[in-house]
Amino acid sequence: MENLFTLKNLSKTYNGDLEVLKDVSLSIKEGEVVTIIGPSGSGKSTLLRCLNLLEQPTYVTEMNFNGKNILSSDINVRELREEIGMVFQKFNLFPNYTVLDNIMLAPMKNLKMSKKEAKEQALHYLEEVGLSEKADSYPVSLSGGQQQRVAIARALAMHPKMLLFDEPTSALDPQIVGDVLDVMKGLAQKGMTMVVVTHEMTFAKEVSDRVIFMDGGYIVEEGTPDQIFTNPQNPRTRAFLARTLSN
Repeated sequence: MENLFTLKNLSKTYNGDLEVLKDVSLSIKEGEVVTIIGPSGSGKSTLLRCLNLLEQPTYVTEMNFNGKNILSSDINVRELREEIGMVFQKFNLFPNYTVLDNIMLAPMKNLKMSKKEAKEQALHYLEEVGLSEKADSYPVSLSGGQQQRVAIARALAMHPKMLLFDEPTSALDPQIVGDVLDVMKGLAQKGMTMVVVTHEMTFAKEVSDRVIFMDGGYIVEEGTPDQIFTNPQNPRTRAFLARTLSN
């Protein structure tokens, strides 16, 4: 598999002196599922937001996506974010739009899709996330897990080449986390390239091709789930997993 995304020597600083990412380099292959784990404040979400330029890197030597240098001045950032979709922790659905309209809006506006085509596609993705019966509902009437599945359907409707998930289950009640993770597992099985910041260690173990452990703004260790969870090499990784898995 070829690299879909390559990042080299990325640093991110706020207010001139708060360095939250330090010399981060990574590559993501097409069809790969990469999970990023680590303690709160380790830079995981900031890294994710840098990948589609929601956050501008303070310093970076290379950022390539799908064969293009995305640091180039002629890159259309809006188009980039269509190809690198994002599912947020807080859903970010439009409350005054129905579920169906939430999913149809961006394909009609940005992809110039006809209303008929956008509706057919939206219904398809709603079925894929198990929410066909909620097409005419408004977000306020849905549970958090249902809203997150709608957010995933909305992201899929833009036909992204890569999907970023920023702690997609952390705002959900524990009993409905599984519904969202099942949708994500299904996407992984279909070959969607995914980068997932998560505290769900079982998901990281079962679904990832590669696990990255971050701490203090650095990538401390990375490897297969078996390597990271069974035989972590770095003391910080071992301490984090011992603490997390004992809870």
